[in-house]
Amino acid sequence: MQKIALEFSLDERHLGTLVAGVDEVGRGPLAGDVVAAAVILDPERPISGLADSKKISAKRRDTLALEIEEVAIASAVARASVDEIDSINILRASLLAMTRAALALSESPGYVYVDGNRCPDWDFSSEAVIKGDSRIASIAAASILAKVTRDREMMAMDEIYPGYGFAQHKGYPTPTHLAALQKLGPCLIHRKSFSPVARLLK
Repeated sequence: MQKIALEFSLDERHLGTLVAGVDEVGRGPLAGDVVAAAVILDPERPISGLADSKKISAKRRDTLALEIEEVAIASAVARASVDEIDSINILRASLLAMTRAALALSESPGYVYVDGNRCPDWDFSSEAVIKGDSRIASIAAASILAKVTRDREMMAMDEIYPGYGFAQHKGYPTPTHLAALQKLGPCLIHRKSFSPVARLLK
């Protein structure tokens, strides 16, 4: 596949078409929903500094998320729940969340770039782009919106389920989280199908 540069304008192959980028956050954590976002950027209103959300500071992500929501032609955030993750597995749940995000856009895209190596089973003309969040501007924007949303939700979960450290690790299997899980046992937002949680439930 031809390398696609991180551009703020629409890819030249799709001029005149609304192009969306879709990405998800939260496949690896032991707790919380998987969150996806879809963004259609406005080529007339470029956003400076878009990049893979994992390579940007939390403060910068917050600033960019506000700008994306203000100037994008359309943006949407969706999710698949912990129960859905446990029921259909994390891959299918991630694809479901991305589908929901794309369908929630106020404008229907003519083409969709999806981060990763697989597109959901949908009716959109689309293309999977490996490491798309560092190559396609609209995917980078989607990754930022999804991460900001999920991080805020996990910080809120820290208040509801104290002791696990959700505000710090956001549900990922850090040593601190695993130690808390051993001490406190799983809570309602832990993914029962993930092995460190499943072992404790046995």
